[in-house]
Amino acid sequence: MVMSTLFKDRAEAGRALSGHLLAYAGRDDVVVLALARGGVPVAWEVARALVAELDLLVVRKLGVPSRPDLALGAIASGGARYIDPKVLAASGLSPQQLEEIIATESRELARSDALYRGSRKAARIEGRTVIVVDDGVATGASMCAALMTLRASKPAWIVVAVPVAPPGAQEWIGTAADEFVCALSPPDFCGVGNCYSDFGPVGDEKVRMLLAAS
Repeated sequence: MVMSTLFKDRAEAGRALSGHLLAYAGRDDVVVLALARGGVPVAWEVARALVAELDLLVVRKLGVPSRPDLALGAIASGGARYIDPKVLAASGLSPQQLEEIIATESRELARSDALYRGSRKAARIEGRTVIVVDDGVATGASMCAALMTLRASKPAWIVVAVPVAPPGAQEWIGTAADEFVCALSPPDFCGVGNCYSDFGPVGDEKVRMLLAAS
């Protein structure tokens, strides 16, 4: 049985997710952080609904060379990295090959961060409630890398908020977040992209435009 789509696009998903976060609306201690790039259109809708500050957290997936769709981990702004030991063991990659993948993705992460942010200062995180938004959770690798970065900035409370995730996703996130909010968790989940009618790539200009309009 093929899973039916749940959202028209990321904007619709963001509006649906916002309805589950209204307890945080209108609070000046709240900042919404979007995982680039796919999480930006979702987070923009959330920040608008909550009347909250919007900022960006750049995360790069570390893909297995023979299977680029399979994430063995991720890295995020600030130097955080998350490696799934089971996927790494199954991949057969040597430590040198892993470091080469990390180096390549680190260069792209630095380029993306500079491109998207420009002269815009990063939002203050310490002592605030941070809502981390992506367009969905599949393996949890990107989100775990993002949360490692955030903890170092000493937020008061971390909320992971996604429109869709498989059953059990909250267990993967674990204590890395203080709260997990998910609009829909279909029992027949078979990939984030399959939950959207339009899941095209979010371009660099779209990211910059939404950040500028926030």
